[in-house]
Parts: sequence; C-alpha cells; structure tokens
Amino acid sequence: MAKLFYLVIHCTATPAGREVSADDIRRWHTSPLHKGGRGWSQVGYTDMIHLDGTVERLVANNEDDVVDPWEVTNGAKGHNSTARHIVYVGGCEAHSQKPEDTRTPRQLRALEAYVKDFHQRFPDVRIVGHNELAAKACPSFDVQKWLKQIGINQ
Repeated sequence: MAKLFYLVIHCTATPAGREVSADDIRRWHTSPLHKGGRGWSQVGYTDMIHLDGTVERLVANNEDDVVDPWEVTNGAKGHNSTARHIVYVGGCEAHSQKPEDTRTPRQLRALEAYVKDFHQRFPDVRIVGHNELAAKACPSFDVQKWLKQIGINQ
C-alpha cells in the first residue's frame, strides 16, 4: 500500500473518431508479447472516457487516497504504486499516428467533471499528463494549461 500521489491523464494513442473498448485495452496490455500485447498483469488505466463521454471503470478501486496492491495499474513506469490513471479514447490524427488533442466535446465535459471531482476529494494529489512523467506525447495536450483553464491550480 502506498499513498496516492498522482492522477495521471493518458490517451489511447488511437486515431480521432475510432472507438476503443475495454476488451481492446485488456488485449493490448495483458496479452503475451508474442501475441502482440505488452504482457502486463494488469491494464494501464483505472477509468476510460469513451468518445461519447461515458466513463467506464476498468479496474476496481476503493476510492480512497491509498493505492492498494489490487488497485495498481500499469500506466506510468516507476509511478504505478502511487498513481491512479485515466485515459481518454483518441489522441492521434484521424489518418496517422501524429499526436493531436482529439477530445470530443463530450469527452472534454466528462474529463473536466472527473478531474474536478477527483481534485475536490483529493486536493493534495498532483494531476499530471503522462508526458510529465515520461518522454511521451501522451495525452496529446498540455494538462497543466488545461487545469488552469478549468480553474484548478495545484
């Protein structure tokens, strides 16, 4: 068990407008390497925001500020035991793998509501983009700038 230190925002790094299912995420993350997966024991995200703004729970958690062993997801190497991870579907241009902020209006509203609720419950937890913890483009937008736009100053 470890104190919750981060909420990490991710994108699925999939083309704009292409939906992704929980089964897709599970297959990508937990299938063996020789079958095209990453071979992880758990998916990388606790929750996923679909194109229509629906938030889907991928890994159960007890909604407190401690990361129990059964709550650990594999979202950011070196930070998983102290983080909760959320992902929005998208993050790449429609016809390429070039990073792009593809959040739909419904995803924007859902992510804002999720993050504001999370911040209200856990004001000491730092909200970051995956790119702030690793050399990646994910989540394809500037999380710190966006947080200020929605009124969260950390």
